[in-house]
Amino acid sequence: MAVFLVAVFTTVNAQRHIVVNFYKDPFEADLNADKIELPQQLTPAGLQKVYQQLNKAQYQPLIGALLSYKATHQLNDWLYYQLIRHTAQQIAPKQDNYPLYTFYKWLMLSKSGYDARLALSHQKIIFYVYNNEEIKDIPYFMVDGKQFVCLNIHDYAYANLNTDPPVPVLLPVPEKVIPFSYKVTLMPDFTPAGDVEKSMTFRYGQQTYHFKIRLNTNQQAAFNNYPGVSFETYFNIPLSRETYSSLIPTLKSVLKGMDEKKGVDYLMRFTRYAFLYEDDQENYGRERRLSPGETLAATYSDCDDRAALFFYLVKELYNLPMIAMLYPTHITMAVSFNQPVGEAVNYNGKAYTVCEPTPQAEDLHIGQLSAKLKNQPYQVVYAYEPSVHK
Repeated sequence: MAVFLVAVFTTVNAQRHIVVNFYKDPFEADLNADKIELPQQLTPAGLQKVYQQLNKAQYQPLIGALLSYKATHQLNDWLYYQLIRHTAQQIAPKQDNYPLYTFYKWLMLSKSGYDARLALSHQKIIFYVYNNEEIKDIPYFMVDGKQFVCLNIHDYAYANLNTDPPVPVLLPVPEKVIPFSYKVTLMPDFTPAGDVEKSMTFRYGQQTYHFKIRLNTNQQAAFNNYPGVSFETYFNIPLSRETYSSLIPTLKSVLKGMDEKKGVDYLMRFTRYAFLYEDDQENYGRERRLSPGETLAATYSDCDDRAALFFYLVKELYNLPMIAMLYPTHITMAVSFNQPVGEAVNYNGKAYTVCEPTPQAEDLHIGQLSAKLKNQPYQVVYAYEPSVHK
């Protein structure tokens, strides 16, 4: 996947002007700081000495520029961290000196007010941040009842750190810390150089529908290492403005002549049949939940991904109450209409109609549950009520 990232350095009296084109508006900052050199053999004492010798004031203009960009563009923490990653890449390229690249990431995130920490597992430099949300699939450790999640385990091919527990590096922590959040509630515009168009064909009834959806490779790259978050968090990751404007108005036009139930049936079948299915283990080698935008961009997707996309489309186009039903090996959705269809699912005094957004052995209609699931237990892992959320 191509990621369009351009960096420009100019040196005048040791000053570097950095330009990062990742989001639509370039990030620019001046860095006039002494070069950091890490010892070849990494030790907690060695990293502490490097930090003590830093002229912290030299980095304040860079930190100020980062925080100003974050505020102006309303970047959620995860997307702000992507900006930090690409800035660190320009200062100390990852492929040339991975420990130094990671040290710069830690420095920028920590000086931005987050409780970021480093640890060493032999010569692996591990990067953690304080987070108080439900996070899966990545290592974490607890300090004084606070959860710290690993931000760079993907760089070590998801190595098992339990066999070689990292040793913390005691470095200063900001007095007032911000818990790092993986919630993404606003999608920024990405550089137009990464824009691509995806053509999709979907047949419903006797008619074939054609879609041209605008996507962006940088947006996809921003979520490459996004961890397993709660269902509520990843179901509600919004589409980018470009993707939204290329899909939602078209769907509104298609649904205009349909009643509510037929419209939801259309969205259910669109989500079920407009995309190729493949299990995450086969596709990625691990479980990975795709946001609605990622599912639209991906060649393959599984039941988690389709549930999230179906939820997003129904919420945006009909804003109906919904529940996500998690079975031992599957997740499906149910929608609350004025009158349920088929055998209703009751939850908190409300009747819901099953709407299966993933291909099954049977051609399931609204209100039908796959035969293999009928006698299996399930858990409602997310319940959406329009009056609460919109």
